[in-house]
Amino acid sequence: MATMQIPVVRRAPDRLFIGGEWVDAASGARFPTLNPATGEVIAEIAEAGERDVDAAVEAARRAFEGPWRTMDAADRGALLWRIADALEARASDLARLESLDNGKPIREAQIDLRQVVDVFRYYAGWTTKLHGETLPVRGNILNYTLREPVGVVGAIIPWNFPLTMAAWKVAPALACGNTVVLKPAEQTPLTALELAAIAAEVGLPAGVLNVLPGYGETAGAALVRHPGVDKIAFTGSTAVGKVIMREAAETLKKVSLELGGKSPNIIFADADLDAAVRGAFAGIFYNAGQCCTAGSRLLVEEAVHDAVMEKLLDRAKRFEPGDPLDPKTRMGPLVSEEQLARVLGYIERGRAEGVEPVVGGRRATYQGEEKGYWVEPTIFDRVRPDHTIAQEEIFGPVLATLVFRDEDEAVDIANRTIYGLAAGIWTRDLKRAHRVAGRLQSGTVWINTYHPLDPATPFGGYKQSGYGRELGAYALDLYTQVKSVWVDLN
Repeated sequence: MATMQIPVVRRAPDRLFIGGEWVDAASGARFPTLNPATGEVIAEIAEAGERDVDAAVEAARRAFEGPWRTMDAADRGALLWRIADALEARASDLARLESLDNGKPIREAQIDLRQVVDVFRYYAGWTTKLHGETLPVRGNILNYTLREPVGVVGAIIPWNFPLTMAAWKVAPALACGNTVVLKPAEQTPLTALELAAIAAEVGLPAGVLNVLPGYGETAGAALVRHPGVDKIAFTGSTAVGKVIMREAAETLKKVSLELGGKSPNIIFADADLDAAVRGAFAGIFYNAGQCCTAGSRLLVEEAVHDAVMEKLLDRAKRFEPGDPLDPKTRMGPLVSEEQLARVLGYIERGRAEGVEPVVGGRRATYQGEEKGYWVEPTIFDRVRPDHTIAQEEIFGPVLATLVFRDEDEAVDIANRTIYGLAAGIWTRDLKRAHRVAGRLQSGTVWINTYHPLDPATPFGGYKQSGYGRELGAYALDLYTQVKSVWVDLN
């Protein structure tokens, strides 16, 4: 196997970005960010703490009450468009940096960058289209509404799609006239810092976007508790989402949560099996299974079970680790040693409950050595709905295959989890496709495809997969509040 390529990127900032300035952490603390493919340190990054959160929130408040709120909407839109242009011009370098810091194959990082650019351009167009209404109330009275920004937004993002998740929150929040304090995941801070650098270069006013790398237990918790933060937008695990809800209740700040998933991908016997297997394989093994929407439960109708498994196993056996910076690579590592231990622990839990993987199930080697955080693509077959690996989010390249006999059983199994983020349906029967889509408790349903997303369409979960909808016009509701104005004309 070829030696890992060294990415050609300019040195990423390694300090906090507060009030338009690059500053060291108040405590002087720093932490390492690692290359998941090798476990080697990429850089040491300033570690934000409570005092840094105070400074960033103060800077965001000054900007909100000053130049940003009074700026013409069209000018805000122009700045967002300039951020998109700068991201697009630097997309190749940013994709390499994302791949290096996160471990995902460069091809997937390039897909992410295209979406990041599209998201900023989409919301740049919304800045001049946020408006209220006039309402026909009784009497000689003019009543109208104003749609206003919420204020200071604390955005806490995960490590699986670092720059994409930043865009999903920063772009609509800024479009609506808010200011943002962004806390990237401690595992993947580099592209968020580059976003701050780009925002400053294109002329975003100081304090409108602040970026605080650090740990969730310290910087993230301080941001959630801070009385100067008006809203928290969080993407991450359901367990942490529940903690955020409890902490945010103290100051009654607005909260939106995009949380975990255990998404069912349902293959009916009449489906195009080749297409279904391609979709099922990508649905679980894309980004090494580190997707909240991963199709981690594959529900297969009994009549085609053997045929589906044969095709799946053939693909899995050819799916091997490769240099993440090689465009031909499709399998990357997990993001961290902690995630490696978590995924391997779930595999052992499956074995302990009486299910043996039909393929994979072990730590994978990379370049002939046991280095980095690699796991073999793993498939468990004929899993029961009550097995742990069919109920809990593993967040790794581990597929649980379940068998059903008819449509009702498929829907029952699909809905039998605490989650409801996404689902897939594979069938040639158009009536069945729409009928089952309506019965699934899921915020997104894909029919004869899996994982497409677009800035114009809403994304979010049912049940314990969270609440609120990101993307599309629906995201504007997360970052605005409505004021009713009454004028007596008598």
